[in-house]
Amino acid sequence: MRTQLDFVYIGIHFLPSLSTEMSDKPRYLSLDVFRGATVFLMIIVNNPGEWGAQYGPIQHAPWHGFTLTDLVFPSFLFAVGNAMAFVMKKFQQNGEVYFWKKVFKRTVLIFLIGVLLNWFPFYDFGSGSFYPFSELRIFGVLQRIALCYLFASIIIHYSNAIRPIVVISSVMLLAYWGVVYVFGSNEPYSLTGFIGNDLDLWLVGQNHVYHGEGQPFDPEGLLSTIPAVVNVLLGYLTGAYLVARGNSYDVITKLLVCGCLLILGGLFWDLFFPINKKIWTSSYVLLTSGMCVVAIAILSYWIELAGNRKGAYFFEVFGKNPLFIYAFSWVLSVVFSTIQIGSLSLHGHIYQSFKYFLDPVHASFLYALVFTLLNWLVGYYLDKRGIYIKV
Repeated sequence: MRTQLDFVYIGIHFLPSLSTEMSDKPRYLSLDVFRGATVFLMIIVNNPGEWGAQYGPIQHAPWHGFTLTDLVFPSFLFAVGNAMAFVMKKFQQNGEVYFWKKVFKRTVLIFLIGVLLNWFPFYDFGSGSFYPFSELRIFGVLQRIALCYLFASIIIHYSNAIRPIVVISSVMLLAYWGVVYVFGSNEPYSLTGFIGNDLDLWLVGQNHVYHGEGQPFDPEGLLSTIPAVVNVLLGYLTGAYLVARGNSYDVITKLLVCGCLLILGGLFWDLFFPINKKIWTSSYVLLTSGMCVVAIAILSYWIELAGNRKGAYFFEVFGKNPLFIYAFSWVLSVVFSTIQIGSLSLHGHIYQSFKYFLDPVHASFLYALVFTLLNWLVGYYLDKRGIYIKV
């Protein structure tokens, strides 16, 4: 018997495979698998045994450039757009009040949960005091998802057609490029010259932004959220196309062509506006969205048309409670790092045990893999019990 929990938001209500409001819609296993693979990779790259002791593909590019890890977050946003293709029509049919109530509620809850995750575990047991709010990071992954969901929902709701969405997306990417170039310093695409950082520091102050780049700078800041909205919009267009046309060789071919064109567009734009995740450049949006479209096309062929579902369930588990599993992995990671056993944390003891028989890089990856599988077991338990956590 399927159960849905309404009391706390940690999942995504509007995912087609999770909501009773979508029970009369066709399921697209390829989208579930795509979303699940994204969550799987996100947990892997976020939880190494030791930062710096990682395989090259699962490290972010230092600044300009691209690795497999740099594909993960935009893929998550793209998957959010896929899911919106299944519910936006209902939002439109139920009127303005219903639309704004649903969208605003979800936006606020996702954003607040992201802030609370940044603050967790709230209390410093060593000093015997709460972590000060004055040093709390405001932005983050869930916060960007919340804002992108809000702006994409508004654009889709009031555009209600493919052409205006494409035009608005193009304008957003071009306008972002113009703002960054015109208002930045002598090196507008650099860490020190990026105008978005000035906006974030003015808006929330240096104590409330990320400090992992050697100076106050937030890779999920406000200005760079604008192009990230386009990842959601392109995900929506891809999902809407699949819903409208179904899975066929013709549909998959057209998706492959569109994906390749987006990739080529991103690589060409890279000559003028370098591919960069940390300031979420427009070329980066085209490149990552194109890769996502190609991935969806390949999965649609392999799973839906060819019927090869072996191994799909592993990723499906992640895809059925995606944000819950992501949030749970965050909490579990903090707990592992907080619990002290002797001179090392629980995280440290597990990682050191792997280092007894493996080089640090291999041990670090093994730790990330084991940690991710622990989270998969939680998702597996929820799925077998029919529990899909939603707003």
